[in-house]
Amino acid sequence: MQIKSTRIQSIDILRGVVMVIMALDHVRDYFHYGSFFTDPTNIETTTPFLFFTRFITHYCAPVFIFLAGTSAFLYGNKKTKPKLFKFLFTRGLWLILLEIVLNNIIWWFDLSYGFIALQVIWAIGLSMVILSLLIYIPKKALLVIGIVLITGHNLLDGIILEGTSFKSIIWYILHQQQFLVLSQNQMIAFAYPIIPWVGLIVLGYCFGSLYTKGFDIKIRKKYLLTIGLSCIILFFILRGLNIYGDLVPWSIQDTSTKTIISFFDVTKYPPSLLYLLITIGPALLFLFGIEKVKNKITNFFLVFGRVPLFYYFLHVLVIHIAAIIGLLLIGDDWQKMILDVNAWNTGSLASGYGYSLFTVYLIWIGVIALLYFPSKKYMIYKANNKDKWWLSYL
Repeated sequence: MQIKSTRIQSIDILRGVVMVIMALDHVRDYFHYGSFFTDPTNIETTTPFLFFTRFITHYCAPVFIFLAGTSAFLYGNKKTKPKLFKFLFTRGLWLILLEIVLNNIIWWFDLSYGFIALQVIWAIGLSMVILSLLIYIPKKALLVIGIVLITGHNLLDGIILEGTSFKSIIWYILHQQQFLVLSQNQMIAFAYPIIPWVGLIVLGYCFGSLYTKGFDIKIRKKYLLTIGLSCIILFFILRGLNIYGDLVPWSIQDTSTKTIISFFDVTKYPPSLLYLLITIGPALLFLFGIEKVKNKITNFFLVFGRVPLFYYFLHVLVIHIAAIIGLLLIGDDWQKMILDVNAWNTGSLASGYGYSLFTVYLIWIGVIALLYFPSKKYMIYKANNKDKWWLSYL
């Protein structure tokens, strides 16, 4: 079937690549030894292969949120500001609702909603709501706002609040990752503090100017190369100085491998300046290199990049169900995968469960292969039914 689309392929290919990589992290969550209760970036317990597996998936959230801003600009370039405001505001609220109601069900399979995690869909949704208000600001001022939020938010790292007061909760939403135990049967995780994410979606929105119709490709590629390389160089300079840019400084370890891991172990929650430099920089270089490339490989990633929300929820559901099937096949208790408050409090998955990283990678490949065809079918349907307004929310 012929696909009718005016979307920018390089952006969708990049989005598709990070969506595929994202599935690796989530397969690791559900299948690797003790993954729900151990940190793959812990220098004392990780391995180079495990650290790399986690590090490569760091690209997913920042690239996805950055490109959400870019897509918002390109969508709004064909609309009036009031229409763009309405779209961003309503879609943002919709994503927040999906995070709370749908995402928590498919991640935990806990019908009691005892554990509410506010993760990346929440961050995108809230950032979109805020962006809807900011679009009326001149673009140069927006650029300054985005840069200030990203480069300056680490100045706030020293502010630590506790408890469940209104002031504390607002701070958890803005800048401090926090897991709150509200009662014996109720927990909430503020996993994605949004100040830097808002800065990133704003910069992504400004970045969309490079992809407007008629923009000189040579100039765009010059910007992509210059900004991408500058981000990477700035990362190494700031990380080397070890003074500012991340919540946790790196340090010399007892082995060279551990020292390298310490150097690249940057903070995601909230994403530090260094974290964003080393993820967005290479992403821009990828866009530079992929500008005119079109082959079977790019077509493969294009599928996932054009149906990101559909793919996101579907892949988590499939991975979670696969983990239950895996428990049943080895004769273990499948209810271990009902991740309610009791499971988190007692650590029921901490021992006696999990597979090697090699197995994790094999499962990941299988999941991607399984999701390709429904994702492609939905991509074609969505592309050929642009008149259905509700598809823009899915």
